[in-house]
Amino acid sequence: MPAWTISQWLSAYRDGATPAQLLGELTASLVPGDAAWIAVVTPAALQAQLTRLDARLDAVGRDIRKLPLYGVPFAAKDNIDVAGFETTAGCPAFAYTPDVSATVVQRLVDAGAVVIGKTNLDQFATGLVGVRSPYGIPVNTFDPAYISGGSSSGSASVVARGIVPFALGTDTAGSGRVPAGLNNIVGLKPTRGALSNTGVVPACRTLDCVSVFATTAADAAAVYDVAAAFDATDGLSREAPTKASHWRVPSSPRFAIPAAPEFFGDAQAEKAFRWAIAQIEARGATCVPIDFSLFDDVTQLLYDGPWVAERYAAIRDFANTNEADIHPVVRDIIFKAKAFSAADTFAALYRLADLKRRADAVLAQFDALLVPTAPTHYKIDALLADPVRLNSRLGKYTNFVNLLDWSAFSVPASLRDDGLPFGITFIADAWRERALTEFAGEWHHATGLTRGATGKPLTREASASTAARNVTSVISNTIRVAVVGAHLRGMPLNHELTSRGATFVESTTTAANYRLFALANTSPPKPGLLRADAGAAIRLELWDVPLDTFGSFVAGVPAPLGIGNVTLADGREVKGFICEPSGLNQARDITDFGGWAAYIASLSDLSSNTSAATASNA
Repeated sequence: MPAWTISQWLSAYRDGATPAQLLGELTASLVPGDAAWIAVVTPAALQAQLTRLDARLDAVGRDIRKLPLYGVPFAAKDNIDVAGFETTAGCPAFAYTPDVSATVVQRLVDAGAVVIGKTNLDQFATGLVGVRSPYGIPVNTFDPAYISGGSSSGSASVVARGIVPFALGTDTAGSGRVPAGLNNIVGLKPTRGALSNTGVVPACRTLDCVSVFATTAADAAAVYDVAAAFDATDGLSREAPTKASHWRVPSSPRFAIPAAPEFFGDAQAEKAFRWAIAQIEARGATCVPIDFSLFDDVTQLLYDGPWVAERYAAIRDFANTNEADIHPVVRDIIFKAKAFSAADTFAALYRLADLKRRADAVLAQFDALLVPTAPTHYKIDALLADPVRLNSRLGKYTNFVNLLDWSAFSVPASLRDDGLPFGITFIADAWRERALTEFAGEWHHATGLTRGATGKPLTREASASTAARNVTSVISNTIRVAVVGAHLRGMPLNHELTSRGATFVESTTTAANYRLFALANTSPPKPGLLRADAGAAIRLELWDVPLDTFGSFVAGVPAPLGIGNVTLADGREVKGFICEPSGLNQARDITDFGGWAAYIASLSDLSSNTSAATASNA
């Protein structure tokens, strides 16, 4: 298996390979009896998917760039519906065959992705260990004596081994993070409601999040950019606020870390976390120890409070008639619901509201929390012998996040001295997962680690979210526009974007074949961008402009400027400001400044120096 990233799959197709060829080879290579899988696609079902994929390609004029996940294989945890596959939730007696895929799966398929199979899990997504399944135990990808983590055990395994570049999991109390940390991959835990839960078997429906596993942050971002969307069929789905896209982790961030981190006697994990903190601080961050007992109080509500009743509510009819078919550890957890009353539930809700108010106040003092993804790593035999207590320990730094309605991103930090992976997690307020992903991606690359258990290096290839970010415009009814001058944030014409409901996406640069000119006789001052054989990378911003206001925005663009195609440093093609060559008469070439903001700053500096000199002479 090639163990490719999303962008490498897309590159292979651009070079002439076909999904039928590559995916046929991939599925033929799958080993029977692999406990990571509950079901894999049959040749007939794969062909049916490929036929539908070809029809989608016809619909976009045979341009694979318009399908951001064209032919990219992925897996879905088997509590997520995929048409053509049974959904078992890890319990054969519970199995049913859905007529349609879960909304999140369908969005990925509509973008060109192909489902290779359904993955194993702790039954009914109850557990952080990956050993509570009648379909076998997916072992750790670095040492088979150790757990893979759960409940999304199979999804983490197939990603870490490079079988697929990404897989969907779910996360109620850490199931989208712990398996990532234990297998040297990334786990994106979105804000509750950011990804639709329609077609997902609930664990705790008010807390559940569909999560993303990948070997790189860029791949996780690519999937998130396609999958995240409001879904009116999901009563708990939410619209992302406009301001969410503006927040970024600052270059010198402040992180809160546990003042007395708990590793349950695991000296290797403790050493790895201290090393990670030192490296983060060396990169310019400030890490401030704080008391984490508040978060322990939140965690206590999850399994020692009435939220276990929500797990029972999710499968109540089945549980009452099929008790013997439920894994004994899972059954004991779920049936604890009978010990709680409705009054207990309201008391717990009030308690959570008070704790959240205090927790939000703590978080507001920092850019994020920085914690170990898991405090230790257990052998399978140990978990089977002590299934509840050791499971609870693994959730030390994950259980509280969804209760507090926060976002999180787990990223590899190092390999311990014993060869096992160690991961860290950044936790921030709701709707900050995209920014956490970008920051964590930079950290991940700096570690020098390989991707998952593949042995393949992390590279600064064209971002795997390249195509996804382009097509996000189509999906969300916006057009992505590159601005280089007076429309930048803080510049005089930025209001022409914001007043039309445009949202900032990111700062980046052009490809290295552009020149930038300060145009003569323009008010306010404006630059002109020109493609050239000998040029440089020019800094710019990307904005998503709603389709219904894009026309009025373009109508206000004065000659010699216009809107055309601009190539970015990572190969993306977006709409952007360009300049007619005839408009460069008397213009000053300012390419060496690298961008308009730097040029404007130089003028301010010159003005200040001139004023100072005049005052001195006076």
